[in-house]
Amino acid sequence: MRMLMGGGLGVHESRAPAGALFILILSSAFFTTSRACLNDTCQLLEPCSSATDCANGLYCGNCPAELKSQPVCTRGQAIIPSSIIGGLPFNKYSWLVTHNAFSNVNAPPLAGIERITFYNQEDSVANQLRNGVRGLMLDMYDFEGDIWLCHSFGGQCYNFTAFEPAISTLREVEAFMSQYPSEIITIIIEDYVHTPKGLSTLFTNADLTKYWYPVSKMPKMGEDWPTVNDMIQENHRLLVFTSDASKEAREGIAYQWRYLVENESGDPGVKPGSCPNRKESKKLNSRTSSLFLMNYFPTYPIEAQACKQNSAPLASMVGTCYKSAGSMMPNLVAVNFYMRSDGGGVFSTLDRMNGQTLCGCSTITACQPGAPFGTCKTPATPISTPQNGRGSFSGSVQLIGFASASQCPNTLLIFFLVFLPLFLM
Repeated sequence: MRMLMGGGLGVHESRAPAGALFILILSSAFFTTSRACLNDTCQLLEPCSSATDCANGLYCGNCPAELKSQPVCTRGQAIIPSSIIGGLPFNKYSWLVTHNAFSNVNAPPLAGIERITFYNQEDSVANQLRNGVRGLMLDMYDFEGDIWLCHSFGGQCYNFTAFEPAISTLREVEAFMSQYPSEIITIIIEDYVHTPKGLSTLFTNADLTKYWYPVSKMPKMGEDWPTVNDMIQENHRLLVFTSDASKEAREGIAYQWRYLVENESGDPGVKPGSCPNRKESKKLNSRTSSLFLMNYFPTYPIEAQACKQNSAPLASMVGTCYKSAGSMMPNLVAVNFYMRSDGGGVFSTLDRMNGQTLCGCSTITACQPGAPFGTCKTPATPISTPQNGRGSFSGSVQLIGFASASQCPNTLLIFFLVFLPLFLM
């Protein structure tokens, strides 16, 4: 299966009581009825045969990694939680983050260069934002006299691991923030830039400093962030964090582990029942940081496995990390291939997280603005129905069948890295 930006279904977003122990269970039951549904009428998990069968907010996909060959209508877009329950501190919400957001399998390589690297996503940053992604992980390097988005070998960018100048992606972010003045974006930089004032100049040239959340106003002792309404009113809608501690004093860019806690990334972060903190981070339950970044992606990204990883195992890990953080809900959930799942995926997991935190309900679509905590709609509003016309965007995906081996570069690269040494022995 391959999901691609453009040319397919336009996806338009629609819009359990809290307890001491948070456990998420995503249902992966599929409808087996032979009843046909066509022309945008098929609902979540109902069988489908083409992109146009499914209702708004859904696309037609399947999950061979779970031995499921029947395509079903699958979530393709996030609900923006603040569009349903607004006015709360920023750290009360949970947001979707794309790991290596720039690493798009469909991005063209540099002219005359065959790219040899891993891929983590399947659409552009602009499309990710339209689909409800609100956090971007970006790896930035000095390269060819500029700052580029890149993977690396030994901490260095090469032409066969490079994607594009960082300013190109940041201009996509600026265009989105200009078009949607009520949206808040977080950028987390894995920082290999050594050019003096390189990052601050980059963001200035991308015209993003007008949205900048000042480091001086960021909570430093675990207190609440301002409300989303206040951040929007003051136009402090862009949070930028760097992995380089020196950039905070020199360039005014927040050192990420001063303001958020984070679990381990890669394979240690997807081990069932375990949620250790990253070595640079404070303990997850330290309570001196009011944001929690939860990484959930394996060390080696495999597209065909992502639909399984982003389903029930992801939901289970949220429960594990919630306990490890002393009943603190992750605020930023970072995944690979964010649109792949066996049905609801990361989108439904985030709905459940926000439902519990914001209104004490099983899902954000059961929340009732202005109602007492724990007062829930029964049944919840269908995910394909926009609420109040807010938070609706127009990202797109398309199912074009199963990928051949040549269409699975990550699989081929892992094979190369694992087995090449055997041939050289």
